[in-house]
Amino acid sequence: MDLQFIEPELREGRDKIERAARRQLPTLVRDEDLHGILHSHTTASDGTETLEAMAEATRKRGFDYFGVADHSQSAHYAGGLTLQEIAEQHREADRLNKRYGGKFRVLKGIEADILADGSLDYPAHVLKQFDFVVASVHSRFKLSKKEQTDRIIEAIANPLTTIIGHITGRQLLRRPGYELDVDKVLRACAKYGVAVEINAHPWRLDLDWRWHQKALDYGCIFSINPDAHSIRELDHMHWGVEMARKGGVPRDRVLNAMGLTDVLAHLSKRKSARNGGNRHSPAKSPRAA
Repeated sequence: MDLQFIEPELREGRDKIERAARRQLPTLVRDEDLHGILHSHTTASDGTETLEAMAEATRKRGFDYFGVADHSQSAHYAGGLTLQEIAEQHREADRLNKRYGGKFRVLKGIEADILADGSLDYPAHVLKQFDFVVASVHSRFKLSKKEQTDRIIEAIANPLTTIIGHITGRQLLRRPGYELDVDKVLRACAKYGVAVEINAHPWRLDLDWRWHQKALDYGCIFSINPDAHSIRELDHMHWGVEMARKGGVPRDRVLNAMGLTDVLAHLSKRKSARNGGNRHSPAKSPRAA
């Protein structure tokens, strides 16, 4: 039997031998495939470093872009950004981007809380100012399974959402995730072109790798994010890649495996579509370049 080589991360006793016999295993994403970092925090919310320091550290690691995603205004415990602080951060990003001259880019993002009714934690006219929006749950963990699922799907269906953050809310060795129909959530992400986060922080590793193949089958894309709150935590990216590999994720299904030009085009296309105001119009998944 002429078996395709099975990467060590895939050797979990599932269907990999059969797929290898048919030469249907994917070429797994690697650290060097990633061109940028998304979902990181700065001193503007609960991070330990300035935007400039985080951007510089990202650039020196060989990446092409840094997507800042500080907490939104409801996250009082984490210093969530006021409207004035958003404007200040955007001016700082513009200053840095002018200095980088197109060779590196700071992307303006936000980690917007998903409120109990599924709405996001700023009005639409504010969210439209960002290049991308990570929508995450940080409260009301004890809602019923149906309520929690409906809440998150409502946020996914919002055309202002780019990435759904740490879907299940689990923190390893700290707390279990909230009750959630993950299958329904993944179907919604595929329908609306919202990237599923593989949160690389060692406390999270969420979405769990056991769901990755299901997400791939539905047509989801992923975003491997460090959720970094310091320069050192930027290197969590590696653990996100390891989880993606274990879940069988190829490079062309990862948002931040897109180069700077392609990711800017993708974000611009989504922004144009959402500014058109069709609240529940599906978006096509990007393909990594």
